[in-house]
Amino acid sequence: MATDGGSGPAIPLARWADRRLRLLAKETGSPRIAALDGATIVGERGANGGYVIGGRISAGIGGSRLMPAADGGWFALTLIRAEDRELLPALFLDAGLDIRDNDAIAAAVARHDCADLLMRGRLLGLPVASADEAPPSPPVEVMTRGPHRKRPAGHRPLVVDLSAIWAGPLIGHLLWLAGAEVVKVESPTRPDLIRRDDPATFDLINQGKASATVDFTDAAHKAALIALIRRADFVIESSRVRALRHLGIDAGALVRETPGLVWLSVTGHGATGEASDWTGIGNDCGVAAGLSRALADASGEIGYVGDAIADPLTGITGAIEGWRAYGSGQARRIGLAMSAITARALQEEREHDPAALHAELHAWGAALGQKFPYVRRREMFAPVRKPGADTARYFPAIVPC
Repeated sequence: MATDGGSGPAIPLARWADRRLRLLAKETGSPRIAALDGATIVGERGANGGYVIGGRISAGIGGSRLMPAADGGWFALTLIRAEDRELLPALFLDAGLDIRDNDAIAAAVARHDCADLLMRGRLLGLPVASADEAPPSPPVEVMTRGPHRKRPAGHRPLVVDLSAIWAGPLIGHLLWLAGAEVVKVESPTRPDLIRRDDPATFDLINQGKASATVDFTDAAHKAALIALIRRADFVIESSRVRALRHLGIDAGALVRETPGLVWLSVTGHGATGEASDWTGIGNDCGVAAGLSRALADASGEIGYVGDAIADPLTGITGAIEGWRAYGSGQARRIGLAMSAITARALQEEREHDPAALHAELHAWGAALGQKFPYVRRREMFAPVRKPGADTARYFPAIVPC
């Protein structure tokens, strides 16, 4: 693996990611995927950003915090969107709470039971988790099946990437490395946040993708997007079910009607049932998977493991599941639950090498304040397209002459 032995401790579950990448490389036959390793994919954002291990505060901007609740449980709360802070008085039943004061928020957590906060937080649409919950959904779920498509030899798959941040775009990146044509579709008013907030990571996982912008509130734009989806091989999206419905996009119907279409839905906690409306982000999904509890059991110190670790684990898993579905020729909508994928990775690593996992968790818990392990920055194979640079190519009907 591309690490520097003199740097910080290994990120637990990087070896699991490495084994899954080896499998993806074998199944796709891609030499570029074969050149990847788990330590790089799981750790490159932290290494490139100069992150330090923050214990109960997530790495990077510290947007997620793990706090003790009144009943002895540990409650994770992620606050990276301004609108989420506005919901905190409702979460804590305290209209006078200073929503900008992290100490006041921690004190409010300490006055409530973890289970109550978890229930209210999820009803409010906040990204929350408990260190002692169990993921309610399967890691991978085939939600809808549709007709088969027979593709000619040498067919290059077309991927419509509607996702943002890390997990979904990583799926698209891995499919691109396997030879797919990928078009990243964004809203002109709400582009992918990491274009601005983390350009180093954005460039790595979106290189080589075409870029198109679509106004999701405009009927003509939406019709053009659906027409593109109907001729695509893959769709990747990371919207909650109700948000997708609000956009007027019926993923199930499109899969049932479009031969061979593989639709990958990245979710925090599940794509069906009550959990489909829960919000989840990489750090809190790692907590919900039991990873923080495993850290505490191994090291005596509870905290976050890695950097938004559920995202890269889900990205690798989604690429494998998507490629297999594509190879079958059958249309499928596949739900990917980040918390459950991380829980599965933890369990499989326990079974594979429990002593090594325990040692890695122990070392991580003892490394508060140390830098993330160093990984060499990966080579860029293609440029990063400017937002909307390829809209006319993919959506000629909506671009004025």
